[in-house]
Order: sequence, then C-alpha cells, then structure tokens
Amino acid sequence: MKQPLIEGCVDSYASAVAAVLGGADRLELCANLAIGGTTPSPALFKQVQRDCDVKINVLIRPRFGDFLYSEPEMEEMCTEIQAFHALGANGAVIGVLTPEGDLDEEKMRRLTACAGDMEITLHRAFDMTRNPTAALESAVRLGCKTILTSGQAPDALSGRDVLHAVSTQAAGRIDIMAGCGVKKENIQAIYDHTGITSFHTTGRRAPIDSGMLYRRKTVSMGLPSLSEYEIWRTDEGEFRACAEIVHGLCKPE
Repeated sequence: MKQPLIEGCVDSYASAVAAVLGGADRLELCANLAIGGTTPSPALFKQVQRDCDVKINVLIRPRFGDFLYSEPEMEEMCTEIQAFHALGANGAVIGVLTPEGDLDEEKMRRLTACAGDMEITLHRAFDMTRNPTAALESAVRLGCKTILTSGQAPDALSGRDVLHAVSTQAAGRIDIMAGCGVKKENIQAIYDHTGITSFHTTGRRAPIDSGMLYRRKTVSMGLPSLSEYEIWRTDEGEFRACAEIVHGLCKPE
C-alpha cells in the first residue's frame, strides 16, 4: 500500500513553517487562498524553500474564477512554470478546461512541456469537469502524478462516494489526493470509505485577530464578505493532529 502523505496548502511564510513543524510531507504553495488560491510570488517561494526542508509544489493559477484560459493567460502560466522550475520547485499544480467542461489536453500538454521533470498535480479543476471518469483518463494520458479532488462536492467528506469511485478507477496509475474541508475530525472517515491515504489541508483553526488598533470597518479592500482584520493561517497544532492521523493510516492497531 502507498505510503500515507499529508500536503500542507499554504499561502504565507508563517503558514508554511507551521505546516512543516506540524509534520507536512510536502507543501502546495499558493497565494490568496481566500479566493481559492493563485500563483505565489517567486520571493515567497525562495523564503519557504530556504527554511522548509520538504518538497514544494507550486500552484499555477493566474486569477480567481473559471479554468478557461485565454492565450495571454496561457503564456503567463508557461512563463511562471519555467521560472519555478528554474528555482527548483518539485512540482506544478495546474488545470485547464474546455468550454464544454472537459480537461483541455492540448493546453495541458503545453503546460506540462514547460514543467520538464517537475511532478504534475491536476488541481480541483477536476472537480469542475462534467465527467470525472473521462477527466481521470485524460490526466493519466497527460502523465499527471496526482489528482487533487473533493470528489466533485463542496468538501471531501461529502464527496467520498466519488472519491472512492475515482480511486478505484485510478488503480495505482495516478495518486488521488483528498482535499477541501479535510480536518482531523474527518480524515479517518474519508479513509475508511475510500482507502485514500493522500490528504491536502490548510490545517487552520479560527482566524487570527489583526494587530491593528485603529480599524475602519466601513471600507473593504476586497470581497466584502471577508474582514480586513482577520488573518487566516495554518496552525501548527491543528496540522500536527491531522498529520498524526494520516501517518497512522494502514498501521496495525
């Protein structure tokens, strides 16, 4: 059976360090997780690479929204993949769809060609495809190492039936990693239902209150639903609790 793995989904230096101290086997480095994640800066990557002794996969996503990308956006993503390859990233986390909701194999091949020997993860664009069975076979053809998925549901526990189905279909040809809403309270249940041993989590608890004393609450710098005075960050203890469960999967009691 494949060795259990827990990947920390992080968008800051502080979160990356907390996840690694908590037992992360690998990081997915992003920016702007509050909007689902976008490509991080090379400066952040270099900081995390310097101080975190684990493999780092980098999310390549130029903007919030759908996964239907224009030619300038494709050019941007290709350049970013090449830049992170040169910096020593372990993998690229990518996904491109057609207007009809299939994986766009032509555009995906362009991105994977730029990645060279980097590992490729198909991100949760998979969850927006119209046919997960067909999307999985496309990912296998493309040489992806991993599919990150919630089972086409709002969270991985809710999507456990689809997770079980795609894990069975994968049959070891590609790793299925459960992500979205993964926490210490549901990892065992997801594993028991699906047999999946790869998990992806932010390891967050409640948001941290800002250190700002003066607060202008009538102005929003982004989405009005998000407070400017809350900081979302990986919690080392929370992540460790998740990691201990994941690393204990498949072991005799």
